Amino acid sequence: MRIAALDDDPLQLEMLRQVATEAGHSCHTFLKGTALQQGLRRESFDLLLIDWELPDIQGTEIVRWVREQVSKQVPIIFITHRSEEADIVEGLSCGADDFMIKPVRAAELRARISALLRRAYPLSAQSVLTFGPYRFLSATSCIEMDGQPVEVTHREYTLALTLFQNQGRLLSRDHLREAIWGHNAEVQSRSLDTHVSRLRNLLNLRAGQPYSISAIYGYGYRLDVPETDDSTASAD
Repeated sequence: MRIAALDDDPLQLEMLRQVATEAGHSCHTFLKGTALQQGLRRESFDLLLIDWELPDIQGTEIVRWVREQVSKQVPIIFITHRSEEADIVEGLSCGADDFMIKPVRAAELRARISALLRRAYPLSAQSVLTFGPYRFLSATSCIEMDGQPVEVTHREYTLALTLFQNQGRLLSRDHLREAIWGHNAEVQSRSLDTHVSRLRNLLNLRAGQPYSISAIYGYGYRLDVPETDDSTASAD
């Protein structure tokens, strides 16, 4: 998963990055609230770690902005020195999903991140997923469409599964590149577009079809689903 961490203390920020990375996630760090806001305007993340006391903007303001302007669903954990009951209530009331008091214990943070991600993205743990006519088999990285196998590469499978698991959600180009090639891989910009184009053809995800991939200029891609679809998958 893709995590954004915000804290004005470089040592604390490095600890957050290390915990997230050791848990298998990619973590992008920000020292200022305005920098995170800029990042969220052009990137998508699966979870946010936000400090309360910042030099430029209060963490509560950022959380409210995220809920109003970015996403009502993305999980948010407040990490702060504040420990009064009133602070905890305010932090959760403004839109955060969890609240941790500094000093942060690495094992606890890792557990809280995992718990929130499981609740927010329950489909990620399923071995076989069905979305309408599409069936994803994680054990073999295979896709079936209308009961027939579709020959895809491992990267094409990963891209397709990421889009289907986040159907209706706009994902940034970097988000998708990291899902396919990893956080530190150097990938040409057109490589993602080529993979998306192949998926459109292989899985018939073109405009006018029940399921289609939309390109949002300057940002990324979104899998659009039928209006009658409940945006959930069934697990075999």
